[in-house]
Amino acid sequence: MDSPLVQRMQGFGSTIFAEMTTLANEHGALNLGQGFPDTEGPQEILDAAKVAIDAGRNQYPPGPGVPELLDAIAAHQKRFYDLDVDPRREVLVTVGATEAIAATILALCEPGDEVVTFEPYYDSYAASIALAGAVRRTSVLRFPDFAVDEESLRAAFSSRTRLVLLNTPHNPTGKVFTRAELELICALAREHDAWVVTDEVYEHLVFDGLEHVPVATLPGMWDRTLTISSAGKTFSVTGWKVGWVSGPAAAVAAVRTVKQFVTYVGSGPFQPAVALGLGLDDAVYAGLSRSMSAKRDLLVEALTGIGLDVAVPGGTYFVVADAAPLGATDALEFCRELPGRAGVAGVPVSVFHDDEDAARTLVRFAFCKQDDVLREAARRLSRLRG
Repeated sequence: MDSPLVQRMQGFGSTIFAEMTTLANEHGALNLGQGFPDTEGPQEILDAAKVAIDAGRNQYPPGPGVPELLDAIAAHQKRFYDLDVDPRREVLVTVGATEAIAATILALCEPGDEVVTFEPYYDSYAASIALAGAVRRTSVLRFPDFAVDEESLRAAFSSRTRLVLLNTPHNPTGKVFTRAELELICALAREHDAWVVTDEVYEHLVFDGLEHVPVATLPGMWDRTLTISSAGKTFSVTGWKVGWVSGPAAAVAAVRTVKQFVTYVGSGPFQPAVALGLGLDDAVYAGLSRSMSAKRDLLVEALTGIGLDVAVPGGTYFVVADAAPLGATDALEFCRELPGRAGVAGVPVSVFHDDEDAARTLVRFAFCKQDDVLREAARRLSRLRG
């Protein structure tokens, strides 16, 4: 029997992350594919969730989010970026950033509208654009520096452009967009009267003194920018699925209109715990970033030590390496065989591309793992060199 799935979603099956995690489990492999930490987040946040459960905060929370989390998100934006955000009108809590992305695109795009994004792109972007019946237009970021190509970016815009979907720091490349690159993107968005939707879930995982610049802080951009983030990556609680959107009140209301019919509400007892987390000392944030930077250095050194070309990431917890020296000619097939051959799982960057030749032998590895796991993964990969 033919699949009853609607045509616009026919190209989407199980996510690459689910596929690679399943293979890792089948072979007992070290999973550097799916981006989740194997250590726990700050104890005070975990304890706050237990307190909320014991206090009976287990029923539906308010639709926009619990008041203390809305207040904490607004305070966070002021504290780190000097943005004045109305917590009651300009913030919406979502079931992770993935829902925030989907609800925002569904709220803002009519069928046939165009969405400009960069490839490689996080896989939910393509699916969310398809769900809305919108059209994906891309500009390629190329290994190893992943710099914005101005000519390519300009060509992606048209009279049909409705929004720009931007991820910085960027998954899967680890790129942190420069202020100059962001200003170019914003200038084109203003020229085409387009919204900018920014996925900033790795905002606190930036290394080497680089600066994360929220688009909403740039001149003239608050009124056309929706900013998305979440607790999962910052506090190593990816399973809690607590995300949020902030921006102009009318746009946030539009996203809320869609969101309420997708999940209604979610993450009841975790919301007050995240509120506490957002108010933690600067030293906690710095420590989380410092720890992840050290893990990045460990994995980069290990991968380069076995002869791979590596793009050293400025943020996130992913590193992209060229696996050609390990025999890769097609990254997808290489990654499907890797758990069985080497006992390690990675993710092929090619699945995040429309341009199949842009990342034919590139593999993304997650370094949000214990140091011994990273060392052992590198040792196993080195065996492939014979």
